[in-house]
Amino acid sequence: MKPISYKDFVKKIKQFGFDGPFPWGKHQYMIKGNIRLTLPNPHRKEIGVDLLIRILRQAGISKEEWSE
Repeated sequence: MKPISYKDFVKKIKQFGFDGPFPWGKHQYMIKGNIRLTLPNPHRKEIGVDLLIRILRQAGISKEEWSE
């Protein structure tokens, strides 16, 4: 796994069936069924590996699925 830009992250997470992003408070979120995934603020250049792993865990996506 490696860091990923916010824009590329959103494109890829949509491939897993998530809709959005939608505005909500200080952060945006995406939805898939009953999963509401809070996204990091888009002003940063990249999403680091540690944060990416935590987001994928919340989304129910394994590292292997993500890396395919």
